[in-house]
Amino acid sequence: MAANGIPDPTREKLLDAALDHVIFDGWSPETFAQAISDSGTPEPLARIAAPRGALDLASAYHVRGDRSMLSALEQTGLEEMKMREKIAHAIWVRLQQVDREIVQKSMSLYALPHLAPEGTRLLWETSDTIWTALGDSSKDMNWYTKRMTLSSVLASTILFWIGDESADNSETLDFIGRRIENVMQFEKLKASTKNNKILSKIFNLPNLALQNIQAPAGTNRDDLPGTQ
Repeated sequence: MAANGIPDPTREKLLDAALDHVIFDGWSPETFAQAISDSGTPEPLARIAAPRGALDLASAYHVRGDRSMLSALEQTGLEEMKMREKIAHAIWVRLQQVDREIVQKSMSLYALPHLAPEGTRLLWETSDTIWTALGDSSKDMNWYTKRMTLSSVLASTILFWIGDESADNSETLDFIGRRIENVMQFEKLKASTKNNKILSKIFNLPNLALQNIQAPAGTNRDDLPGTQ
């Protein structure tokens, strides 16, 4: 992604050419070499656009999915939905923007120990994109906890979705609903502790310790998990 937020056209061209090969060869050096050949991109230019080779293309595919999700959400009447419905809808829309087999190859890539931080960073970016699109205005520790929780929901949902063989992925939709309901129940539990002095102290200890933590200013995302 360029500094101005506009996708690098050469990288996008390479990505388009790579997708036909990812299913068979994964996000591998062979796939990157084929992308260079099929796209007609001079290798020196390809190395500038994607210095890490296929890994950069895999990351670009993920970011492309986030962009497509945002465009789709802009066409949706979210105003009439409850917050849990908005989150569930955003997750579902995000899944619709990508190919399941390609995502499976991406998961195999990010499962490698030295690439796990990259996968974590991308999940957090997706979570941040969703919360921002839904109008989250938190500025304190809640900014991080919301994204941490949603990242967990996203990760488990993707794993479930990959193995879902139900018609129209109806079981995935049910799974999303259950996961979000679990999160909401925990939030209700925290809220209910306000009337219980002992439990309130237990739940508020972390908040007291972390009360000075602030959300990143502006568009800065240098302190997200997985960011080098």
